[in-house]
This record gives sequence, C-alpha cells and structure tokens, in this order.
Amino acid sequence: MKKRTFDIIVIFLAALVLILLNQFDMLEKAAKFMFIPILAFYFIGQVVERKFQK
Repeated sequence: MKKRTFDIIVIFLAALVLILLNQFDMLEKAAKFMFIPILAFYFIGQVVERKFQK
C-alpha cells in the first residue's frame, strides 16, 4: 500500500466518523474526547512514516 493511498483512506474514515456523529447529534457530546483520535492518528502516522521511509 502506498503512503498516499493510506492517507486518503484515513482522511475518508475520519470524515465518515465526523459525519455520522453529526447526523446522530453526538458531536457535541464527543467533543471532550477529540484529542484521543488525534493522538491515535499521530502515532499511526509515525509508524507509517517509518514503514514507507525506505
């Protein structure tokens, strides 16, 4: 899997989750937990960068 493909998949999944949370009026309730996915994406990004660096 190429790095660009992985980036597109992650962006699509994040957008899908935000749209679903908005549709079910859960976005305001989940706002206090927004740093958890940001940290997860940060660490996933580090792993992907190491993998595709070669």
